[in-house]
Amino acid sequence: MKKLNIAFLPGLKRPIAPDTTISRNRIIVDLATDLVKRGHQVTIFGTKDSFLPGVSFHPVIPKGLSSLPPTENPFYTETAYITHAISELIRNQHQFDLIHNHMYPEFLPLLAACDMTVSMVTTVHAQITTELSLALLDTVKHTTLVCISESAKKKLNLPAAVVYNGIDTNLFSMDESTKKPYFLFVGRMSKAKSKGRFLDPKGACKAIYIAQKAQVTLKIVGNVEDRAFYDTLIAPHLSKTIEFVGEVSSEQKISRKEMVRLYQNARALLFPINWEEPFGLVMIEAMACGTPVIAFNRGSVSEIVQDGLTGFVVDPNKGVDGFVEVISRISSIDRKTCRQHVLAHFSKEKMGEEYEKIYRKSIQEKQV
Repeated sequence: MKKLNIAFLPGLKRPIAPDTTISRNRIIVDLATDLVKRGHQVTIFGTKDSFLPGVSFHPVIPKGLSSLPPTENPFYTETAYITHAISELIRNQHQFDLIHNHMYPEFLPLLAACDMTVSMVTTVHAQITTELSLALLDTVKHTTLVCISESAKKKLNLPAAVVYNGIDTNLFSMDESTKKPYFLFVGRMSKAKSKGRFLDPKGACKAIYIAQKAQVTLKIVGNVEDRAFYDTLIAPHLSKTIEFVGEVSSEQKISRKEMVRLYQNARALLFPINWEEPFGLVMIEAMACGTPVIAFNRGSVSEIVQDGLTGFVVDPNKGVDGFVEVISRISSIDRKTCRQHVLAHFSKEKMGEEYEKIYRKSIQEKQV
């Protein structure tokens, strides 16, 4: 079967590198490396300081948008570079069999899709909002849409395939000799506000309340988008049993190997989300390490966590009490079952296999 020459268009906020922990970039890294192992050629139109073994890069910006010097109008700066990246892709499209659009925001490259003569696949990584659906509505005919969960596809309400995110299951592995002295929360602390109140989509505050009520030890890991969030809602609760791990920073600076150890030593991952999670990469990272997940039944959760087998799916109406009740039963979950579930459904190899099928179908449809 013919090997493909594929162009990736990522978001431009940060470089693409082997050690990245940001979810969208992490998927690009793992998918690109798996495609290269399958014999395909991958070129990424990204930052000049990006690097990934076996992958070619076409620089469209000196470094990530988050690392550029301050400008008077950041919106102009960012949209100018995004426009330039899309233009560069159009100018060089003849070199490729297919374009895989991972841009943030996803819909901007589609505005130029009428100038593209090769097939385009667009993965919608973001939370599905009314605004996103509206932006994609008139451009969907120019691309093959891919959602990262069935719940996201249902919310998008547009024709789309579904490919679950995958991870490196060699890195995220079990260690049965480790102790399990604490529960773990992993997630960003948002800068978004509503009427002056910080929003908490990932549920960091709820994780603290759950740990306090269940009288268990909790470790918190995550990037702090706004220091006031941490100072107001997290720091006052820190104690001998509730610990913030790592540096308080807008970027999550704990290495991937350190994260693996944190997962391996945890009794369970607490995932008390307050939003419709489109996927939730931390859930499969934890389960790959043999760590069960306790999560509110929102967004993709019931597709990823097998209730009673790889963790517990909690009715949001039961709130903190629902979490506390199942915490007392966490020892009933078999850690090997957690890992086997990820190996079967959420490996980077499985992700690469599914995308390869979509690529070939999209190319065939473009030729008709």
